[in-house]
Amino acid sequence: MATPLNPSELKQSAINIKTRFVAISWRDLAISFGPIALLVVVAIWLAIWLIHPAPPNTITMITGPEHSNFWNTAEKYKKILARNGIKLKIVTSEGSLDNLKKLNDPHSGVDVGFVQGGVAGDLPIGQLVSLGSISYVPVSVFYRGRERINRLSELEGKRVAIGMQGSGSRVLALTLLKANGIEAGGKTELLDMGGDEAAQALTDSKIDAAFLMGDSASPPTMGKLLHTPGIRLLDFAQAGAYARRFSYLNELNIPKGVFDLGQNIPSRDIRLIAPTAELIAREDLHPALSDLLIDAAKEVHSGPNVLQRAGEFPAPLAHEFRISDDATRYYKSGKGFFYRTLPFWLASLVDRTLVVLLPIILLLIPGFKLVPLLYGWRIKSRIYRWYGILIALERAAVVDTDTPEQQAQLLKRLDHIEESVNRMKMPLAFADQFYVLREHIGFVRNRLLSRS
Repeated sequence: MATPLNPSELKQSAINIKTRFVAISWRDLAISFGPIALLVVVAIWLAIWLIHPAPPNTITMITGPEHSNFWNTAEKYKKILARNGIKLKIVTSEGSLDNLKKLNDPHSGVDVGFVQGGVAGDLPIGQLVSLGSISYVPVSVFYRGRERINRLSELEGKRVAIGMQGSGSRVLALTLLKANGIEAGGKTELLDMGGDEAAQALTDSKIDAAFLMGDSASPPTMGKLLHTPGIRLLDFAQAGAYARRFSYLNELNIPKGVFDLGQNIPSRDIRLIAPTAELIAREDLHPALSDLLIDAAKEVHSGPNVLQRAGEFPAPLAHEFRISDDATRYYKSGKGFFYRTLPFWLASLVDRTLVVLLPIILLLIPGFKLVPLLYGWRIKSRIYRWYGILIALERAAVVDTDTPEQQAQLLKRLDHIEESVNRMKMPLAFADQFYVLREHIGFVRNRLLSRS
């Protein structure tokens, strides 16, 4: 009968437990939080990349000739924007067509400008957006003569000033005259003359008619012509037809006496046709500046006058240019909460800060729920790894304990497992699973010893 083994000879767990029990494993916690931190960093980078930077404190606007209606309007905008710390740089031009070309040129330094409807033609306008229509721009055709005329075709054979190169009045005059069978090179003499020059030539009887519009002529100049004897404002008898054929034109009915009640100017009701002037910007215009410009437009253009009702402008009327997304949002819901309640510079700062913080908050809320799960999984996976090694050793004991040398080798491996387990860093919350693992190591040891 085999002599029982002396307990002192048994290779029981003689290794001191050197396990470091801690309240929490900061290393494991940091590794568990790593994926969340990485997602937060990526979210912040995307937010910074996608959002606009701080709005610039200077914006460049192109208008028309100095003292034209567009130029006067820009001067009003300049004072309004200055209240919010934005400097408006005004650039003069030949008119709407020139404005459009400069806006299309990314190297011109122009951010926004006034453009009269009907001048785009074949020009590429995909990089431009409209912040809305701000006013009517009547097609004012002044002519000299005793007999009244009410159709453009009656200008055939006369000397007609159609505006300077680059002006919107010239583009629209050529379009309307062509629709009436009058083109350059025919019997009608079409002169590149506009603004004060055309008005003076008409007064001096050097020309028979002149197309004058707000992008190139000043209000005092047109007001003077209205009071000049022998010069009349053309009554468009076919105004409705023009509005039907050209989508950017509107029919306006001007009651008699509206320009001067005392002198009854005009002396009878007249009909005019008018495109709208639009506030056109490059599509990369900062959203905060877009809101400020529409705000200024509301302050300048929302009141009633002889051509429009109160509140009619500014308006998101899509003609040749698409309405910008920022303008659409503004017309639907107005300025954001912060821009309504805080100074412009502070609202801009808060708005951009929230854009950065929002993705962080959205990721951290589920992240704080996920981190404990990842932390627990990491600690348990360390315990489960030793279970896998222990099971493999126990299975090996079934077939590899035929000799004392094989048994000693397995016991040596088990000693190594136990020593490694005893040196683990273990949070106190998982101490019960640690001791259960040690019990199972002892169980496997007893089975190895009992086979001997």
